[in-house]
Amino acid sequence: MTHEIVDNFLDKDSFNEIKTVIESNYFPWYWNNQVTFDESNGFPYYFTHRLYDDNVIQSSFYEQLVLPIFKKLEIKALIRIKINQYTNVNEFIENENHTDYPFEHKGAILYLNTNNGYTILEDGTKIESIENRLLKFEPHKKHRSTHCTDTKRRLNINLNYF
Repeated sequence: MTHEIVDNFLDKDSFNEIKTVIESNYFPWYWNNQVTFDESNGFPYYFTHRLYDDNVIQSSFYEQLVLPIFKKLEIKALIRIKINQYTNVNEFIENENHTDYPFEHKGAILYLNTNNGYTILEDGTKIESIENRLLKFEPHKKHRSTHCTDTKRRLNINLNYF
């Protein structure tokens, strides 16, 4: 598998519940000085919310936000789940190429809002950020993310798993 795109991945009710929670004023976001380890100047920055990492649930939102996704992805073991928020910095930015982890595993990105940002895979394929679109891909291969300029923020859920 190089990648697979699934539009309308979740049913409308499940997707809207997830999106409503994440877009609320009460959902906590955490500052990250850089998007990838290769960017050391503190720009571009972004915000994340880790749901699962280091073999531990990291957020009280874990069950509410991931159970509908789990059922459809047939996840056997988790590595990490995080939610990304790329804010509009009035400049379109393609972040540096990176790999999520250096070993073979599966990955998925669930796009939470439609915007002019995208994901670029190692072969140059661009996957547009379209609400409720899921990208299955190989995150141990180089890829990159972007910011957006046509909405206030670009939101997605990034899953690494076996």
